[in-house]
Amino acid sequence: MTEIDAKIDALVPAWLTLPDIAEKFGVEVTRVRQLVKEGQLIAVRRGENRALHVPAAFIDGDKIVKGLTGTLTLLRDDGFTVEEMLEWLFTPDPSLPGTPAQALAENRGTEVKRRAQALAV
Repeated sequence: MTEIDAKIDALVPAWLTLPDIAEKFGVEVTRVRQLVKEGQLIAVRRGENRALHVPAAFIDGDKIVKGLTGTLTLLRDDGFTVEEMLEWLFTPDPSLPGTPAQALAENRGTEVKRRAQALAV
């Protein structure tokens, strides 16, 4: 869990705190922290109080966006840092179209995972 720079912060349109996510999921904040620790979500410190935040695009109602966890695993296995993962997920890709994060939210995870796998080659 790292602090991010202004460039990455500007790429991500909206953020949620861990208590916000816990409320949406109907669980304790400790469970959301565990999801971050397990790599199912990524969180960064931002803002004046340096609270942990997760991109809002990673949450679909009361669950994690389908395909996100597998994509994060692929990127981590490719050696990406948290900042690099966020940059890749929120940078527009004309071949998708849109960003990989948008494609995941639109249930186009196969296309996103294919591109993430190609990064390792």
